[in-house]
Amino acid sequence: MSIETAIDPTDLWQESTQPYPYTRVELVEPDWTRFPGWRDVTAEQWASVQWQRAHCVKNVKQLRELMGDLVDESFYTDLERDQAERATMSMLVPPQMMNTMMPLATPGGPGSLTDELYADPVRHYMIPVLSDRRTDWASHPHATRDSLHEHDMWVAEGLTHRYPTKVLAELLPTCPQYCGHCTRMDLVGNSTPVIEKLKFTAKPVDRLDAMFDYLRRTPQVRDVVVSGGDVANMPWPRLEDFLTRLLEIENIRDIRLATKALIGLPQHWLQPDVVEGVARVAAIARSRGVSLAMHTHANHANSITPIVAEASSAMLEAGLRDVRNQGVLLNGVNAEPHALLDLCFRLLDGAQIMPYYFYMCDMIPFSEHWRVSVADAQRLQHHIMGYLPGFATPRIVCDVPFVGKRWVHQLTDYDTERGISYWTKNYRTSIEATDAEALSRTYEYYDPIHTLPLEGQQWWAEHGRLDESALKAAEVAEASRRTAALQAY
Repeated sequence: MSIETAIDPTDLWQESTQPYPYTRVELVEPDWTRFPGWRDVTAEQWASVQWQRAHCVKNVKQLRELMGDLVDESFYTDLERDQAERATMSMLVPPQMMNTMMPLATPGGPGSLTDELYADPVRHYMIPVLSDRRTDWASHPHATRDSLHEHDMWVAEGLTHRYPTKVLAELLPTCPQYCGHCTRMDLVGNSTPVIEKLKFTAKPVDRLDAMFDYLRRTPQVRDVVVSGGDVANMPWPRLEDFLTRLLEIENIRDIRLATKALIGLPQHWLQPDVVEGVARVAAIARSRGVSLAMHTHANHANSITPIVAEASSAMLEAGLRDVRNQGVLLNGVNAEPHALLDLCFRLLDGAQIMPYYFYMCDMIPFSEHWRVSVADAQRLQHHIMGYLPGFATPRIVCDVPFVGKRWVHQLTDYDTERGISYWTKNYRTSIEATDAEALSRTYEYYDPIHTLPLEGQQWWAEHGRLDESALKAAEVAEASRRTAALQAY
C-alpha cells in the first residue's frame, strides 16, 4: 500500500472523525510459551540476561528448533538462501526480540505459522529471507558498504567527526542483535558469505586513548555519541570507566548512549549493577552540568512491551535526562502513517521513550526492498504531523552521503523522474578543512529505482547497471581502501 492510499478518505467520518484514530494501548508481553522451543521456559529464566544471551537465534537450525513444524520447510530454505546469497548481517536475534514476532499467533498444525511469519513486520528486518529482496534492483548502483563514508571521516580509529560540534565514538564492533538493514554492516558483526567484515586493528585501550587525545585537543567538540556496535555489549565496568573519563573533558557537554538492547535485550539494562552504575555516571554528569541521555532503536510498535517500559523507567530513575528513539523507515515495517503513529504513541505513552528521528534506510548493498523514496518520506512526514506533541513529533531525515542528517524537506532540487535529490550543507566535515567548495557543492541521494516512473526506470536500465564482475571488483576495491584506512591509525 502506498503512503497516499494508506488512509482511506471514506473512513474519515466514522467514530473518531480523524484519519488516524488515537487509542491508548496497554503494553503486553507476548506469551513466549506459544513457541515449541520455549514451552517450558519460566518467567525467571526470561528475565535473566544470561538466559537471553545464551538462547539467541543464530542460525536456521536454531530457528527450526524453536518453531518446530509450525513453519513450513520452504521458509527455512528461503532463509538459508538469503544467508548464503544476500545477507550483509549474520543472524542474531535475542529471545526478547524474537517473541515480538507474531505476538498474537495461535499455533495450529504443521505450517500454521508460515504465512504469519512471512508477513510479520519485525521479522521483515530482523530475519530477512531471499524472497523479500528485489530481483530487478537488489542493490542500487550507488550502494556502498560504508554508505555514509563514516570511516573516511575518522580522526582516530572508530571516532567519526562529521558534524562541527559532534563526534561518533564506535567503542566496539558487536551488538546483542543484528538488524538486516544495519548501516554499519561494513564493520559491525560477523562476516557473511557476501560481506567480509573489516576489523579494528589497534588494541582497545590504544583506540580509546586516541579518542580521548583527540577530544582534549579539539575544544569545538561538545557532543559525543557513544556507540558501536552497541554499548550493551561492553562490560559495564569498562563502559563506566570510558564515560567517567569522558566527563573529565571540560568541553564535553552532551553524551548519548546508543543501544538497541533497550528494545531487544532490556534485561541487560535492568541488571542491578548496570542500573547502579548508570546512576553513578548520571550523578557525575549532573554535578558537571552535562546532559546524559540514551538513544535506542525501535522500528515497530510490537517491539514495545512491558519489560521495555520497565528498562526505560529504570534508566530515567537512575538519572538519565532522556531516553529517545531513532528508528529507520523501512518498507514493509513502518513506512505507513498508522504504523508509524502506533509506534510513536506506544513509545511515548507506554515506555516514556521520546520519538526523535526516523532515518531513511541507507544505500547499503541489497537494501532496495526496504528503502522508500524521498517523496514518500515527505508525504509520510506530512501525515504524522499534528497528532503528537510538538516536542515528541519525530523528524524524518535523509542521511545524505558526505553531508549528514537533513530533514526530508530540506533538499535543494529533485529530479523525480530519475529519483535523484540534491542537497547542500552549512558546515564542513573533518575531511573538508581546505575544500573551498564544500558549502556550495550539491550532493546526491538516490531513490529506489523501482519507485520511479517508467521513464526513470528505463534510464537507469540503460545507464546504471553494472555486471556482476564489475560490482564484485568495486566491492573488493572499496574493502581494500577501508582496510588501508584502518591501518593508518
